[in-house]
Amino acid sequence: MTSHKDATSLKLSDSSVMTDTAAANDNGANNNATNNSTLDNGVDLAAVIDPYFRPDANTIVCGALDDTKVLALAKAGIELVINLQPDDELSFDESAAVERAGMQYEHLPINGAADLKQLKILAFDNILRQHYGKKIAVHCGSGNRVGAAIALRAGWLRGRKMDTAMERGRSHGLTKLEDEVYKRLLVPR
Repeated sequence: MTSHKDATSLKLSDSSVMTDTAAANDNGANNNATNNSTLDNGVDLAAVIDPYFRPDANTIVCGALDDTKVLALAKAGIELVINLQPDDELSFDESAAVERAGMQYEHLPINGAADLKQLKILAFDNILRQHYGKKIAVHCGSGNRVGAAIALRAGWLRGRKMDTAMERGRSHGLTKLEDEVYKRLLVPR
């Protein structure tokens, strides 16, 4: 059995190993970009897409797309683009651009806090379940609505505790809608 003291010292030694590894790189800050670039067929998506969130190896969360970003996602091996922007926010035919680039396309418009309802989150969950295991890019204007949908999905549909649901949302871009999501998670569904 490991005591708490031993676990703490183990954490410190693991941390120092990570620090030493980062220091061994020419530029420790580029280590994450290099790792993501390896995951993405050599494409540095963080250099092309802003904002850019990478909550896990198969998920990219970003803001609004254009033709250049769509092509970068396709080169990076993305199989599915999920768009949460309403039509009036789109500046080009995103569906056609995504399909021309060889990816699948799903459109589930979420028009701000008013659309953060259980039926929308259920529809979002359905899309994610249908495409489980695929490399996906989920986007809205800034990533904020994506993060909100992820947090609500975690809380309402997955039964995650408030802190866990909110952290999932933040890792997927939740910012301005954080208070609204918190209030909605307080209400049992």
